[in-house]
Amino acid sequence: MPELLPPPPDREPDIVDDFADGPDPDLWVTSYLAHWTTPGRAEARYATGPEGLMLRIDADQPAWRPEDAPMRVSNLQTGSFSGPAGSTRGTHRHRPDGLTVRTAVPTRLSWAPRRGRVDITVSASDDPGCMLAAWLVGTEHESEHDRGEVCIFEIDARPGATGWTARCGIKAHGDERLVTDMVEVALDHDARTPHTWTAIWGDGETVIGCDGVVVFRAAQAPRHPMFLMIDLFELGEPGGEYPKTAVIHALRGWNA
Repeated sequence: MPELLPPPPDREPDIVDDFADGPDPDLWVTSYLAHWTTPGRAEARYATGPEGLMLRIDADQPAWRPEDAPMRVSNLQTGSFSGPAGSTRGTHRHRPDGLTVRTAVPTRLSWAPRRGRVDITVSASDDPGCMLAAWLVGTEHESEHDRGEVCIFEIDARPGATGWTARCGIKAHGDERLVTDMVEVALDHDARTPHTWTAIWGDGETVIGCDGVVVFRAAQAPRHPMFLMIDLFELGEPGGEYPKTAVIHALRGWNA
């Protein structure tokens, strides 16, 4: 028998968004790690509709950073932090060295719990070269050592209804209190249709589930404040039809 997730807390969520009117401006920063690049490259492309928020990669969208080209991304995140321009302080240093702040951003902690639960309902992209992902990443506003990440899902696009997989787990990113532990999960559903992913973390344990079933469990959890990030990436060379899309239908989160 599959292991079932515990039910959500018996109280109202601390954050909730159905994206009916676009991203809640009190919750979301609509750019991807803007401090490591420039505003025009970081800003998300999206559209609203009856199903929720459609993240887009458009034909004219620039690479997020010239050094990381051709990668393009549209992202929502629940806060921001960086040091001054020219410094090396900032959330989610995706390279081990050589990164400096290009655009200083304010410290904004819209939602940055140390422990909690989040449920995210999404439909993944089937556009070639794309990936839909959701992460909880260390804010680093208290310490540059707070780098650990809970990878709720990374879903690479694929054609057709079958054969979908997702990567889930924990990435240490140099946080010596954590050990990287990632798994690839075979999905028994068509990821292009709505499915709900859950992360529960705290008290030295991380649990990740999909549609109420546990797909990952680890006896470790980050203890520092973390932002939630939901991203649509185009990772390969531009090509094919545009826009490339994925949908965020709804989100609920609880501080533990």
